[in-house]
Amino acid sequence: MPASRLTSVLASIAATVLVLGVPAPVRADPGGAYTGLGACPLTAAAMKDPANLQVGCVHSVTNGGSITIGSTTVALEDPITVQFGIYWPASAPVREFPDGSAANVYSTVPVAGGKTLIAKPLQVTLPGIANLIPGLTSVFAQVEPAGPITEFVPLAAGSNTPVFTLPVKLRLRNALFGGRCYIGSDAAPIRFQPTTGTTSPPAPNGPVTGDPGTLHIVPDPNGFQTLGAGFTGATLVDNAYAVPKANGCGLIPGSLDAIINLAFGLPSAAGKNAVVFGANDTALAISPTLDDLTQALAAS
Repeated sequence: MPASRLTSVLASIAATVLVLGVPAPVRADPGGAYTGLGACPLTAAAMKDPANLQVGCVHSVTNGGSITIGSTTVALEDPITVQFGIYWPASAPVREFPDGSAANVYSTVPVAGGKTLIAKPLQVTLPGIANLIPGLTSVFAQVEPAGPITEFVPLAAGSNTPVFTLPVKLRLRNALFGGRCYIGSDAAPIRFQPTTGTTSPPAPNGPVTGDPGTLHIVPDPNGFQTLGAGFTGATLVDNAYAVPKANGCGLIPGSLDAIINLAFGLPSAAGKNAVVFGANDTALAISPTLDDLTQALAAS
């Protein structure tokens, strides 16, 4: 792939990446433009496929934002971090845009140990109840993955199309909710499809617009083909997703499902919910070959 095309892909990826999670350290952390990429899954089988057209590493932090389910909004007050590998397979999947252009669709690889999605629990006040005893008069909601990230299209930066699809479920923790209380599941997840452009949600929600942030590109200091990049201040938004019913809640699993559904207005149809992944900072490295990427990270 020509260097100019690789640079374009890198710039767009760095301007739009965001997911949720914390990596498991597997090697010394590279420095310079590759700071934070030490847990990249370079030895994963999908990354090692010699037919891949591009491979890369991503480390992204969300520093703000919110999640809204019906009338309940919870601020994302603690940083949320993700690290994963990416590859563009030999089949060269692309997404076409209305203007006739097309963009690469990337596959993702989780870090070692499967720690793709780790974040501090969100404290959610129960509707209509004063939060006098956290964990009893409130709920701690843990965001967990409900499947792999798919349709990762970094060149969607600034366009009105999703950058990726992220299925999640919310594990609700409360003294009375038992150990397997969830909103959503692997079979019926909450499906985030955020964009840095403008959304087109069903009513009653109206369109909202994200921001691709500020991009910085750094050529490899040791002469490798790998490019490093970083951005600050991006915002990804989605207000067109639906939220399914609660399941498995109560000391007798399922006994409190109806009460939780009533309290939060579940299921909540598309157009009544929203997520904002704000103040996003990302570090990324991408290369046409795994060998080049590995050497560039090791030399940094």
